[in-house]
Amino acid sequence: MTDGSRRVAQDWAAVCWQGRRKAFTSRAAQRWCSSLKIQAFRARSPGEAMVLVQSPRLGAITPMEAVCRRLAQHDLAQCLSARMDYTFSMRPLLHPTLVNGRSGDPALYVETLFEKRAILFDLGDISNLSPRKIQRLEHVFVSHAHIDHFIGFDRLLRVLVGREKTINLYGPTGFIDHVRHKLHAYRWNLIDRYVSDLVFVVTEIDASLATRTARYRLKNAFSIEAVCNGRSTEGVLYSEPTLRVSTAVLEHRTPCLGFAIEEAAHINVWKNRLAELGLPVGPWLRELKRAVIDNKPSDHLIRIGFRPTSPDIRELPLGTLRSVLTVAPGQKVAYVTDAADTPANRAAIIRLAQNADLLFIEAAFAQADTALAAERAHLTTAAAGSLAREAGARRIEPFHFSPRYSGHEARMMDEVMTVFTDREAERAGS
Repeated sequence: MTDGSRRVAQDWAAVCWQGRRKAFTSRAAQRWCSSLKIQAFRARSPGEAMVLVQSPRLGAITPMEAVCRRLAQHDLAQCLSARMDYTFSMRPLLHPTLVNGRSGDPALYVETLFEKRAILFDLGDISNLSPRKIQRLEHVFVSHAHIDHFIGFDRLLRVLVGREKTINLYGPTGFIDHVRHKLHAYRWNLIDRYVSDLVFVVTEIDASLATRTARYRLKNAFSIEAVCNGRSTEGVLYSEPTLRVSTAVLEHRTPCLGFAIEEAAHINVWKNRLAELGLPVGPWLRELKRAVIDNKPSDHLIRIGFRPTSPDIRELPLGTLRSVLTVAPGQKVAYVTDAADTPANRAAIIRLAQNADLLFIEAAFAQADTALAAERAHLTTAAAGSLAREAGARRIEPFHFSPRYSGHEARMMDEVMTVFTDREAERAGS
């Protein structure tokens, strides 16, 4: 195999989608994938290529991946005809969706698999979210209080008043006051009629990672209470055994937070192995996964049954059940918006999004409008693509396109993906 054909092979992939097989170069892939609602993404190494099927609804991404490995070992004819090995990823725990697509108000709704709870990054217009989805929210992370990132608070409040609910809110310096002003814009003289209490626990974080936390309760007419101070360790805002959310303080002529949510580990249950052991699928698998994440000893007993109240409940030690599980590194999703293209911001974004499986990043302005982007402290399409590449992100989801590019979303996407998938530029910069 010649050096030339090897270089070509490194940029080719055989893709199977709805029964079709096609080979493409990184440039041709842009056009072909666009017509079939598929995006091609730069992989972690030159000999690996990846495709991801994308839903046309709100830019949502399905968890199905096809990864063609070791392409550098094949010439072009082999790439077209050889039987390729496809590796399908395990079903991810985190399912993020842009509430308003790429050009609407920023709001990223993240559902957690098998659990009726959700996390929201930014509070732009959330009228597209059903009351049921809003009621699942437990944690809301707000980058800053510009109107297109915070207008949705009123909708959140309206849906939840009258329900027993605690919402944890996080934002930059001054965020406690922003929430207070929102709440005190309304009159609460009828609160004695409510049986349930709505509680907002609000945490703000400054550039030194110092935190302040306050609480507002409906039963107390949302008067401020329980203010306390603390400090974030390594930027972690929230942590539980299964996942954690960390932040970076960016500059947008006002402090603006970027976020990353990361699983502690990804645990996949193999149904065929359960069947071999004569074990049912059921809620008990959550207990099994939690025991693995908590590093329980092998003799720790797991209660097994179709339901917790089933009469046929039995117990087995964790060590016996490990064979039905596969443990892999946890999924990481990063979210970055409204940041000036400065050296300090670049360094912070790259650290935050390092090796992210999926990076949602603003691309507010086209590459030709770099001066305008600098004036307004936003990222361009080229900046978004290069930051994702330098961070080693596996996939990129650009969003927050300026309204001036209405009808030109495909061009904006192409500019981002051209930089993100440009291996020559990557090698030149190394």
